[in-house]
Amino acid sequence: MSGAEQEQREHLRSGFLAAPDEDVWGVGERGPETLNLVLRQATTCLSGLGALVHRHDGAAGRLRLVAASGLARESAEAWADLPDQQDAAPAHAIRRGAFVNVAGDSLGIGAAGTAAVPLPGADGPVGVLSVLMAGPGEPDEAQRFLLRALAGWAGARLGSEPGTSLGPGPVTEAKRSVRMGELTAALAEAVTARDVVRAVAEFVLAPFGADGLIFQLLEGDRLKVVGAAGYPQQYLSLVDGIPLGAHVPIQDAVRTRTPLFIESRAEIAGRYPTLRRLNDASPKEAWAFLPMMASGRVIGLCVVSFGEPRSFGDEERTLLTALGGLVGQSLERARLYDVEHARAQELQRGLLPRTLPRLPAARAAARYLPAGRGEEVGGDWYDLIPLSADRVAMVIGDVMGHGITEAATMGRLRTAVRTLADLEMSPDELFSRLNDLVSDLGEDFYATCLYAVFDPVARTCSYSLAGHPPPVVVHPDGTVHSPDVAPDPPLGAAKLPFETHQLHLPDESLVVLCTDGLVESVHRDADEGLAQLRKMLSQATADAACFEAADEDDDVRRLEELCDMVVSALLPDHEQTNDDAGLLIVHTRFTAARDVASCSLPDDPRAAGQARAYIREQLDAWGLGDLVLTTELLVSELVGNVVRHAKGPIRLRLLRSRSLTCEVYDGSLTTPRIRHASYTDEGGRGLQLVAALSRRWGARYLHDGKCIWAEQDLPLPHTAGEPGYTSAPATLPALPGA
Repeated sequence: MSGAEQEQREHLRSGFLAAPDEDVWGVGERGPETLNLVLRQATTCLSGLGALVHRHDGAAGRLRLVAASGLARESAEAWADLPDQQDAAPAHAIRRGAFVNVAGDSLGIGAAGTAAVPLPGADGPVGVLSVLMAGPGEPDEAQRFLLRALAGWAGARLGSEPGTSLGPGPVTEAKRSVRMGELTAALAEAVTARDVVRAVAEFVLAPFGADGLIFQLLEGDRLKVVGAAGYPQQYLSLVDGIPLGAHVPIQDAVRTRTPLFIESRAEIAGRYPTLRRLNDASPKEAWAFLPMMASGRVIGLCVVSFGEPRSFGDEERTLLTALGGLVGQSLERARLYDVEHARAQELQRGLLPRTLPRLPAARAAARYLPAGRGEEVGGDWYDLIPLSADRVAMVIGDVMGHGITEAATMGRLRTAVRTLADLEMSPDELFSRLNDLVSDLGEDFYATCLYAVFDPVARTCSYSLAGHPPPVVVHPDGTVHSPDVAPDPPLGAAKLPFETHQLHLPDESLVVLCTDGLVESVHRDADEGLAQLRKMLSQATADAACFEAADEDDDVRRLEELCDMVVSALLPDHEQTNDDAGLLIVHTRFTAARDVASCSLPDDPRAAGQARAYIREQLDAWGLGDLVLTTELLVSELVGNVVRHAKGPIRLRLLRSRSLTCEVYDGSLTTPRIRHASYTDEGGRGLQLVAALSRRWGARYLHDGKCIWAEQDLPLPHTAGEPGYTSAPATLPALPGA
């Protein structure tokens, strides 16, 4: 049994297939697919409790149950094998060769009756479609027609060879019925309002000789056009949003819930003289105004129009009347989906970064593409997070599955990553915490992720992988490299510890992160996709000039263009993809040696004085004399805390960028905390002073100690003339001995 057939059979969630491993119709995968659609639509069209399909064995004179929906196997046991002469609705339909309605709860599930109709075949009925009715009374004429149309479509599908068509020649009533059955099946698969319009245009216009179609939904007392075919935009703009009272034919159809058929311009002009302006603007000559019903109320109008005057026979009127009810249910369902999907997309857009920060050591561009049909939102995300000392965290992830729940989970994980990143955790430790969070969500939640930290001073990129494709690095000479490392299992399924990998990057490198939806598809596996990505990046960056940007705006523009090139190359037909795709391209830049200064300090009270002297000398060399006083205070407090509460070795490092960063390293793993000192305490206010004097401060932990850091804004005169893509003014002197 093929995967596609298994997938179709799983759609019969509330019913069963009598012979799940047997192709009883001899049509392969088409059988379960057809049964699924006909059972679902028959139940919907007649507002029934469930439906059944029997296959007719003419030689044996028996009806054998092959599928059911809406009821359990035990409930249908009485009708599992019926003689043609049995007193049951399916047998009555076979004997009469026509629609029957039998009152009573034959299967004991609370039904008021059973409506049954034969499935027509070339040599007689091939089976019976039965619907268990929920309410008393027989189906109306439109419902009976829809049931016959569904049966005709199913009979053609189950009793013919693949590819059987209606054939050439004039469109007969029988062919129209089959077309309506095809439309019913298509509407069962329609997800959005656009899908509904496309299905009606394909299966209704040609068989009826129509050439125009407008769907209008009621919004208050106005009519909103939600889809159309065969009309110029100028006319649609004229009728879009028109008050209901201003269009009398539609008002009459809505008020009476009865279709209105207009056979010529002369007729509509005579009956509705106030509509002269609309009539003159319309390119059509005849109209069928069909109320669309859903949940017992009129939700709008379907207008089928014709380019020539014409009359409507009784059979055509019945067909078109049935069309209004059928399309109304589908359009209402599609409209609800559209609203929910729009909300979900808005939620997802709100959870992803609106813009990526432009940092001294990194510029970035990103793309997120939802799955091709856009039926559900996904859980892909990306982020670029500034850390201390101009370091940058790059993250991309993918919550497995699609839907609002997955999008919300993505938002929780992105928030958690940003929170943990602010704690300056290493990639492996961050994943350990994140893995616990995903595990706590439940057994069905998993996520893949890549978290990397780029250090522009150490010129390294440390990263961890949790079931995610590795990063791709593009060197300035166009060389493309992707590390061959085995990722840890996805978050939620992994066992600690995670592994941290390290890359040594050349200056001006590109780091490319993506989700599997970009490189993996039904046509290629992940390895093939990564190879194609590397080849594409090599070709796109062969010219070294692509790394040479005039300013940061130009740099970001080039990255945006590269993102578009990657997406176009790997997803040329995005509508055919079934997974979300995320892409993040980061242009990294080292911190210049002249912008870094460091010195070792003794592990005794002399350290603070030596630190102040070093600061005065270095800030004067950098032209930052205005910051000497506050920097001396900051460093004195940080060094004093190390001498009193920690241990050596002690090291001071200064970084000049868009801000001035002071870092004090020591050999202790103790955590610095701000104390709430009382008025009589002689100490305990050092970190309060640090927090007051700096823009931000914090601590990060190393394998052999920790670093406490504080940032200060540079004086405005020094930043106003700073070039857009340099970490410091080009006119500042270099460090002595750097």
